[in-house]
Amino acid sequence: LPPAREIQEEELQRFTSRVAALLQGPELGPEAVDCLQRLHLTVAATKYPRKLDGKFVELLQTVLCSSKCPEQIQMLCAAILREMSPCNDLILSCDEIQDTKLLSLVSSVLLAQGNKKAEVSAVGQRIVKVLERRLPEGQSARYLLPVLSNIISLSPESLTEEQTDIVSKKMADWLRYASIQQGIAQPSGGFFSNPRTRQPGPVTEVDGAIATDFFTVLSVGQYYTQDQWLNVQAFSMLRSWLLCYGGKGLKTPNSDDKSGMNRSVMSMVSTTSMSSRLLPPKERLREKAFEYCQRLIEQSNRRPLKKDDGDLQKACLIEAVTIMDIICKQDSSYVYRAVSFLKILHSRICGDATYARALLPIAQFFLNHSKMAAVDSDAIYKHLLTDIPAQLFHNPSLAFEFVQFCKDNSQLFTETSSIFRQSFPNLFKFLAWNSPPLISEFVDLLPFLLDAGTAVEIFHLLLDLPCLTAALDIQLRSTALPTSERAASDPTVKPATYLEAFRHPLYKSMYQYLLRTKSAPEDAPERLIPLRQLLGSLASSPRVMQCADTVPVLLELFFRVVAEFADGPLINQLVVLLLQRSDQLYEIPAFKDDVYRVLSSQLVMLCKLHPALIVELSTEILEFSGTVSNIQNKETIFTHVVWAIGEYMSVSYDKRCTVEQINRFFETLEAMLFEITQLRPLASTPSYAPRAISVLMATLTKLAARSQDLIPRVSMFLSKMRTFVQSPAVTAVYCEEDLEEILIRATELMNLLKMPSVAQFVFTPPIDVASTRFQREVNDSLPFALRIVTRLLESTPGFMPG
Repeated sequence: LPPAREIQEEELQRFTSRVAALLQGPELGPEAVDCLQRLHLTVAATKYPRKLDGKFVELLQTVLCSSKCPEQIQMLCAAILREMSPCNDLILSCDEIQDTKLLSLVSSVLLAQGNKKAEVSAVGQRIVKVLERRLPEGQSARYLLPVLSNIISLSPESLTEEQTDIVSKKMADWLRYASIQQGIAQPSGGFFSNPRTRQPGPVTEVDGAIATDFFTVLSVGQYYTQDQWLNVQAFSMLRSWLLCYGGKGLKTPNSDDKSGMNRSVMSMVSTTSMSSRLLPPKERLREKAFEYCQRLIEQSNRRPLKKDDGDLQKACLIEAVTIMDIICKQDSSYVYRAVSFLKILHSRICGDATYARALLPIAQFFLNHSKMAAVDSDAIYKHLLTDIPAQLFHNPSLAFEFVQFCKDNSQLFTETSSIFRQSFPNLFKFLAWNSPPLISEFVDLLPFLLDAGTAVEIFHLLLDLPCLTAALDIQLRSTALPTSERAASDPTVKPATYLEAFRHPLYKSMYQYLLRTKSAPEDAPERLIPLRQLLGSLASSPRVMQCADTVPVLLELFFRVVAEFADGPLINQLVVLLLQRSDQLYEIPAFKDDVYRVLSSQLVMLCKLHPALIVELSTEILEFSGTVSNIQNKETIFTHVVWAIGEYMSVSYDKRCTVEQINRFFETLEAMLFEITQLRPLASTPSYAPRAISVLMATLTKLAARSQDLIPRVSMFLSKMRTFVQSPAVTAVYCEEDLEEILIRATELMNLLKMPSVAQFVFTPPIDVASTRFQREVNDSLPFALRIVTRLLESTPGFMPG
């Protein structure tokens, strides 16, 4: 590839002149093939289009359409012209071409020009016209079906209803009436070739038995006839054909429409008595396609002689069930025939993990049609959502398909079955193991899993997601151990490794809870604390680290969704858990920092939704805000909690707020500010976040403004801040800018307290004006009013602290 990309335009022109000379020569031999292959590589190897001489492009088209040209040369010319698309020098037309191979090649070049509907339509007209008539000896429609499939994807509306009826009729015959005799080997033409060939034998099933029913894609032969190839191709494009044209002119019956049931019963009788050839083309195609899918499902029960045939069985099974679902959507009369058939299929394959992907279209069918068929499908959903994620979470392709299936059907699931929401611990195993590829799918899926009953448990699960990844890793390693090493551990001996702990009675229940398959709201997540410590050695695992990176995104989404339905008690519960779980996170420093950042911002949101929580949870909030270690270890959360106290501990937000409660909060926060600002010997002065100091000062000032007996205490404290910031012990651990900001804040607050009535208005505004610019405050920034008051009082002596 690099040499092909490096060829300059001048060199390319010389090379095309050489190729042109070869193409115009008397014989197109191996040298011409080799040069065309090199030219194709050259024009295909670059992202930008190569320029070829107009006359050379015309020559390529002439050679392509020449009846005397070898097939390999024609294919190479077509491939080069496709790479040159869109091409202004194109003069090709498919109108007069009779040869199906050539028509296929020319059509591929025309369709490669882009989605020009006039071109696509012209090709479509010609393809259908050729398919409609009887083909001459030696010609085959099999070369045209790939072109037809391409037309469907580019511009399905380019075919008229009359034309689609023609193709539908042909497809029904190709699907149902292909020969059941094997094809004849084409003679090689060699010296020892035998002109007398043996009569072909019948095709066989994948298990070697002679086929007694019609030919399908799962029928096996050494050689295949043309109509058998058409059968395979027709099945490969059947799904897209039905989706585009199978339902036109039909109205899908409402699931509550009683006439749909009557019509389905009538159809079950009529389709067995009426010749299918008398049906309209689309209905006849549906009938033959349904029979074909039934035959494929029956064939999938055979034991294949070759592994590849086994893989083909599974792929065909998935496609067959999907097509049956489409047919039932287009004509409800097939629902009753399909339901019992697919229930039997499900019971046959549900115990085989190799058929896991096939369970998805089966579940899709029952989601779409179980209501109309009046069947209980919960057992199917339960098996799918319980067993498959627990056993196959580590299969990346299945994980993507499974989560995509859940996302696409989340609305249907939540409307039809409670099993979906109950299974969320299992679904999160896919995310825990395959975090980066599945994060966008879970962003779409999470809102459907959340309600008042699951919110708390999902909150815990999100915070424990990296821990779940580590547990899944250990589960896989434990399963891979030899049987002799899987013996139960001695309960009297403490496990030395996490693998031993997986089987140890002390930790087994913790693992089981973390790896549970369904919701367990009654269990206490606190039991996982020892397990998090035990799994600490896996915290640096790349898979665990990747999972940890997804948690902040999902946490933010979690709170946005919960905010839409949460009431006061649920918000209170989440705030308490938020404070508790800040001490109970998996030990990954970057993960903890990101989680703290999200939790602190969401705490503010919860307080805005339910300001009364400050009063209702005063005991828990006082305990958290009165712990000095929280300033250093969880400064972000601590700062936001203190800010919320100052903002919402007010009778304006809750009539139950009393002076006694304000005093309790004041005393706790005063003790905290004293603890972190008291002067110590130089060697023992700890450094705290300047923001925490500023927010503590601001909150104490707010509380004093609401209980004015406290103003002298705050004013005295603020007046000592100049001494604090000028102390050598303090200047040694804080930068000059931070100390200056602390002093400015103390000055502003103390000046404001000199006018208690103004302070009370600034810090405790009426609710209806609390959002004005004059009152606006974000986190630790005080209102703009402070600056105004400070400027007004700057010239007055005695207003500076210290």
